[in-house]
Amino acid sequence: MEMELPTIDFMTLVVSLSQTALVHLGEMVDPEMTSPEKNLPLARQTIDLLGILQEKTKGNLTGDEERLLDQVLYDLRLRFVEVAREEAGGASKEKEK
Repeated sequence: MEMELPTIDFMTLVVSLSQTALVHLGEMVDPEMTSPEKNLPLARQTIDLLGILQEKTKGNLTGDEERLLDQVLYDLRLRFVEVAREEAGGASKEKEK
Protein backbone atom coordinates (compact mmCIF):
# COMPACT_ATOMS: atom_id res chain seq x y z
CA MET A 1 0.00 0.00 0.00
CA GLU A 2 1.38 3.43 -0.97
CA MET A 3 1.68 6.22 1.57
CA GLU A 4 -0.43 9.23 0.68
CA LEU A 5 1.69 12.34 0.28
CA PRO A 6 0.54 15.75 1.52
CA THR A 7 -0.92 18.27 -0.89
CA ILE A 8 1.78 20.32 -2.56
CA ASP A 9 1.21 24.02 -2.07
CA PHE A 10 3.20 27.07 -0.99
CA MET A 11 2.69 26.44 2.72
CA THR A 12 3.88 22.83 2.38
CA LEU A 13 7.01 24.09 0.61
CA VAL A 14 7.73 26.59 3.39
CA VAL A 15 7.22 23.99 6.13
CA SER A 16 9.41 21.48 4.26
CA LEU A 17 12.24 23.98 3.87
CA SER A 18 11.94 25.04 7.50
CA GLN A 19 12.23 21.43 8.64
CA THR A 20 15.31 21.02 6.46
CA ALA A 21 16.85 24.08 8.10
CA LEU A 22 16.03 22.69 11.56
CA VAL A 23 17.78 19.43 10.67
CA HIS A 24 20.88 21.40 9.61
CA LEU A 25 20.71 23.42 12.84
CA GLY A 26 20.77 20.16 14.78
CA GLU A 27 17.29 20.82 16.19
CA MET A 28 15.69 17.84 14.42
CA VAL A 29 17.08 14.44 13.54
CA ASP A 30 17.33 13.53 9.88
CA PRO A 31 15.29 10.33 9.44
CA GLU A 32 18.37 8.67 7.92
CA MET A 33 20.57 9.53 10.93
CA THR A 34 20.57 8.34 14.54
CA SER A 35 21.41 11.66 16.18
CA PRO A 36 21.19 15.34 15.24
CA GLU A 37 24.10 16.78 13.27
CA LYS A 38 24.76 20.48 12.75
CA ASN A 39 25.72 21.95 9.40
CA LEU A 40 25.54 25.72 9.72
CA PRO A 41 26.45 26.53 6.09
CA LEU A 42 23.56 24.37 4.84
CA ALA A 43 21.24 25.85 7.48
CA ARG A 44 22.21 29.36 6.33
CA GLN A 45 21.64 28.43 2.68
CA THR A 46 18.16 27.05 3.39
CA ILE A 47 17.22 30.13 5.46
CA ASP A 48 18.51 32.37 2.66
CA LEU A 49 16.42 30.40 0.17
CA LEU A 50 13.31 31.08 2.25
CA GLY A 51 14.32 34.75 2.31
CA ILE A 52 14.50 34.77 -1.49
CA LEU A 53 11.04 33.20 -1.65
CA GLN A 54 9.77 35.92 0.68
CA GLU A 55 11.28 38.65 -1.48
CA LYS A 56 10.11 37.21 -4.80
CA THR A 57 6.55 36.45 -3.66
CA LYS A 58 5.91 39.75 -1.87
CA GLY A 59 2.39 40.93 -2.68
CA ASN A 60 1.40 37.57 -4.21
CA LEU A 61 0.68 35.53 -1.06
CA THR A 62 -2.46 35.01 0.96
CA GLY A 63 -2.45 36.40 4.48
CA ASP A 64 -1.90 32.94 5.96
CA GLU A 65 0.99 32.21 3.59
CA GLU A 66 2.65 35.54 4.35
CA ARG A 67 2.26 35.09 8.12
CA LEU A 68 3.67 31.55 7.97
CA LEU A 69 6.68 32.62 5.92
CA ASP A 70 7.35 35.64 8.16
CA GLN A 71 7.13 33.54 11.34
CA VAL A 72 9.25 30.69 9.97
CA LEU A 73 11.98 33.09 8.85
CA TYR A 74 11.94 34.96 12.16
CA ASP A 75 12.21 31.72 14.16
CA LEU A 76 14.89 30.18 11.94
CA ARG A 77 17.05 33.31 11.91
CA LEU A 78 16.84 33.54 15.70
CA ARG A 79 17.74 29.86 16.10
CA PHE A 80 20.61 30.21 13.63
CA VAL A 81 22.12 33.06 15.66
CA GLU A 82 21.74 31.07 18.89
CA VAL A 83 23.34 27.93 17.43
CA ALA A 84 26.15 29.93 15.81
CA ARG A 85 26.89 31.61 19.17
CA GLU A 86 26.94 28.23 20.91
CA GLU A 87 29.32 26.88 18.26
CA ALA A 88 31.57 29.93 18.57
CA GLY A 89 31.58 29.64 22.36
CA GLY A 90 32.48 25.97 22.17
CA ALA A 91 35.26 26.68 19.68
CA SER A 92 36.81 29.39 21.87
CA LYS A 93 36.72 27.07 24.90
CA GLU A 94 38.52 24.39 22.88
CA LYS A 95 41.26 26.88 21.97
CA GLU A 96 41.78 27.75 25.64
CA LYS A 97 42.63 24.12 26.52
